Amino acid sequence: MYNNFMYYARSVTDNALRLFKQYPIVTITGPRQSGKTTLCKRIFNKLDYVSLEDITNRAFAENDPLQFLNKYAKGAVIDEVQRVPSLISYLQTFVDNKGRNSLFVLTGSRQFELMDSINQSLAGRTALIRLLPFSYDEIYTGKKPLLEEVLYRGFYPRIFAEKLDPTEMYSFYTNTYLERDVRQIINVQDIRTFEVFLKLCAGRNAQVLNYSAIGNDCGVDNKTVKKWLSILEASYIIKPVSPYYKNLNKRLVKSPKLYFYDTGLVCYLLGIHNPRQLENHPLAGAIFESFVFSELWKSYYNNIRSDNLFYFRDTRGREVDGILDKVVSISQFEIKKSSTISSSFFKTLEYLKTLTLPVDKSFLIYGGDDTFLREGTWIISWRDISRVLELEELPSE
Repeated sequence: MYNNFMYYARSVTDNALRLFKQYPIVTITGPRQSGKTTLCKRIFNKLDYVSLEDITNRAFAENDPLQFLNKYAKGAVIDEVQRVPSLISYLQTFVDNKGRNSLFVLTGSRQFELMDSINQSLAGRTALIRLLPFSYDEIYTGKKPLLEEVLYRGFYPRIFAEKLDPTEMYSFYTNTYLERDVRQIINVQDIRTFEVFLKLCAGRNAQVLNYSAIGNDCGVDNKTVKKWLSILEASYIIKPVSPYYKNLNKRLVKSPKLYFYDTGLVCYLLGIHNPRQLENHPLAGAIFESFVFSELWKSYYNNIRSDNLFYFRDTRGREVDGILDKVVSISQFEIKKSSTISSSFFKTLEYLKTLTLPVDKSFLIYGGDDTFLREGTWIISWRDISRVLELEELPSE
């Protein structure tokens, strides 16, 4: 049974409990099956739990919202709250009348609906938490799995809790997402076209977005491509990374790069059915790059921080994979799947220092096992990816 799943402690736990004491409402968003319900039932186990996926609960909340809230006057976890958007405006008055913190925990997997309602009605009354699938440290601390196995398996909790076959799980996940969520969100006349679009996006993971190219390949116009991308983003399937061009007069690429949050989903969409296929796959480097960005986002979100990640590329093809904007300075990082360090890896890191930018720290994140400082650049093992944010906040020497 679901309640008997193996439970993995989540890094956001302490912050979630702290925020619940400081705000009337805590809102937790994230992709479907990222562990929101399990986390809430575990750490807010003294609260009543009600899911608005249940048709009876949903009808009650829609038809008599005040009575619904009165039933849970002592507080509750309200799961999938975006199913009844009108309830959120009633929550505003309800918590104001109560005049205290620690009342409700709301969860939702459709950020695009949930955030609009919260921004309008609950501003200042709720703390916001983004819960992505497991981080590397939440699953593999003390272990040394092969890199290809980690990338192939991905990080969705059910894979680990029930020891599921990743290819099967992502097949079911994709079909559910397409058939249920997409049909509810937009009027996709041919769901197979959207599935082709999703696979095309996977093939462009870690690349600069070209709307026309994607549209031409799946037979839709640019407007539709942008709309569908926004749906994938709001559903925590993909995330665009904007280019960094602050205080630069050079000719720079200004289109975002596309990243998937989960490498296991990318592998499935690319037809990769076992870790061995990743060893020489032409997109293995891009999948590794997606892993790095995703782990950095998890570090930010678990620490209740907004991410400040960008990339740099000029029109001559000179590129830095990642920029961490710290307002008064920046840190830069290069990403290489290779387990062997080459002097060529440092060229772009040196280039950015010549552009009169306040470069504070430089990182090389690679597929090897050792982490160390070399001539002013931190060499970071992929296993130590969570250390990047810790190191970039240290005072410069």
